[in-house]
Amino acid sequence: MKNIVLIVTDTFRHDNLFDYAQRPIRTPMLDSFIDERATSIENFYAGSFPTIPHRTDLARGVLGWPHYGWQPIDVSGPNHIARILGHQGYATQLICDCPHLFNNRFQGGFTAAYQHRGQEGDRHLLHLNDPISETTPPSKTRQRPMWQGRTLADQHRWLNRYYNTEEHMFSAKTSATTIRWLEENYKAHPFFLWVDFFDPHEPWDAPEYMVERYDPDYSGAPMIHCNYGPATDYEEAELNNLWAHYAAESELVDRHIGRVLEKIDDLRLWDDSIVVITSDHGTSIGEHNRTGKSNICDHDDRYWPIYPEVGHVPFIIAGGDVPRGQRLSFIAQPVDILPTLSGLADFDISQTRVPVEGVSFASVLQQKGSTHRDLAVTATHVVPDDQGACPKRCVSPFVITERWGYAPVGSGGKAELYDLRQDPLASNDVSSRHSNVVEELDRKFEKFMEDHNTPTNVIDCWTQ
Repeated sequence: MKNIVLIVTDTFRHDNLFDYAQRPIRTPMLDSFIDERATSIENFYAGSFPTIPHRTDLARGVLGWPHYGWQPIDVSGPNHIARILGHQGYATQLICDCPHLFNNRFQGGFTAAYQHRGQEGDRHLLHLNDPISETTPPSKTRQRPMWQGRTLADQHRWLNRYYNTEEHMFSAKTSATTIRWLEENYKAHPFFLWVDFFDPHEPWDAPEYMVERYDPDYSGAPMIHCNYGPATDYEEAELNNLWAHYAAESELVDRHIGRVLEKIDDLRLWDDSIVVITSDHGTSIGEHNRTGKSNICDHDDRYWPIYPEVGHVPFIIAGGDVPRGQRLSFIAQPVDILPTLSGLADFDISQTRVPVEGVSFASVLQQKGSTHRDLAVTATHVVPDDQGACPKRCVSPFVITERWGYAPVGSGGKAELYDLRQDPLASNDVSSRHSNVVEELDRKFEKFMEDHNTPTNVIDCWTQ
């Protein structure tokens, strides 16, 4: 059996890497890692959305969104990757700064678990003698949750004592803890290490000197947190500064993941280990006239399909017999990770109490194959109302094939279709010109839901 190092980030877009984006972000560590050491799966898409549903899919190997939403992992079912591995002799460790994992009992499956507190308004150590300053104007950021009359952006900066140096950033602290763990445990073969970076989730408060490299001429209030609503709430310069803060935070994540990878190299673990780097979702920063990943804005009446800037995420894998320097275009999703690791690291998942639904792509990447799934679906759990309608303004599914991106319920409530080969960020709806494709994808999406035993009322609310 091989060691497994699983590195999960939050809100890291696929087009952060290389020069895919119109506004490139510096990610030299991950770019070179793919070129020199790893395989990148270029069409990896989120499954259950967002943070905890995604990680539950990953840990259980079972698709959650048709049946449950954000809830503790042990409520969702008995499968847990750390528990599966622990029963087969692995030492298992969780290291995270994601504030939601402990609250949803992910640590319960591990031999040991460690959390850096203070992300996203996680109130861990008050200092109420000090006033909470306004960091970003309230009209430019999300309005919920409020505490002490202050927005989440203001709470976060205050709780973390207005740090301004890199060593105090969460990605730096989580990386340093991970490096220490590797140095103190690298001989404990086999081990499973799950490292969870909440960055680059907002608030985006990287040092301003890093932000200024992306936006040198801006002189207004720092835009460190999106509004989860219309991008038109921002002036053009403010929206660019919001992106610059995200870019700087993403660059820091790249840097500190890179330091973990360097330590794995120092310890000569590659032959005996499988290393995965992935993310739960991305975020909109102006695309589709929105910022954030879901609609919590009182003056935005749209549905929010999980467009590619949110649903398309990196999946990078290395070590063992994984080929180096290749980029493969087959479609895969988080439920496939557990069986793929089983195939590559040589542990057993046949005795799980609930059968794993994901399908291994271990042989596909080893043989440089090109096909795995015919389509991917990214969606969130919803409960239809008494009339069978899905909630207004909610996050709606997005279906991906080799060529097409399909929103069965688009922003205005009608189906949308995008040619992702020509339009990778789904900007130009071509549904009126391809009604046959809309009908075909609607049938395939309905069959996908039926195959996963989705309740009939949920199928009815998402299909035309």
